[in-house]
Amino acid sequence: MIKEHRDGWIEVVTGVMFSGKSEELLRRVRRAMIARKSVQVFKSHLDDRYGGIGHISSHDGQEIPALPVSSSRDVAEQVERGTQVVAVDEAQFLDGGVIAVVNALADEGRRVIIAGTDMDFRGEPFGPVPALLAVAERIDKLHAICVVCGELATRNQRLIDGRPAPAEGPTIQVGGLESYEARCRRCHDVPSAADDQMQLISQIRRPV
Repeated sequence: MIKEHRDGWIEVVTGVMFSGKSEELLRRVRRAMIARKSVQVFKSHLDDRYGGIGHISSHDGQEIPALPVSSSRDVAEQVERGTQVVAVDEAQFLDGGVIAVVNALADEGRRVIIAGTDMDFRGEPFGPVPALLAVAERIDKLHAICVVCGELATRNQRLIDGRPAPAEGPTIQVGGLESYEARCRRCHDVPSAADDQMQLISQIRRPV
């Protein structure tokens, strides 16, 4: 008996914020729809920017309806039998179980499109995205432009009142232009709150 051949695969679009990840995911989803593929789109329920939790929205105003999910199990349970293309945005907010879920979907013959940033604001691996890169057949890493020097941006700079956020802050903090900037390695700044406190103490104690 000849085993049925299934052409499923995983593709990941990653990179810093403002690099066009959501725009690229939307482009691929629209092309799949034009090709008359059955498509389902999911996004993390944590991302309520721009179009709200019922849409995937890019920074340039494009949007498409999406189902909000809070876990990898939500994705697995809501994918319908006839769906040929599964797209997931902001994958960095999902749990590690998403790796097994998307592998299973690809094994069933589905095309899986994932978008998410691979590094947090400290410049460290973010959530399940690095592992998704390891299992994907196709990877596209996008870059933005550093707002400080104009070079290629590869880091997410978190800001608090316009100043770099300390490393001790929470890893997950959803925000847009008011909270984040795209920066290159050289211009990326993640100060330690403890170091700042010691510097302040030394300035107070410094003799006049």
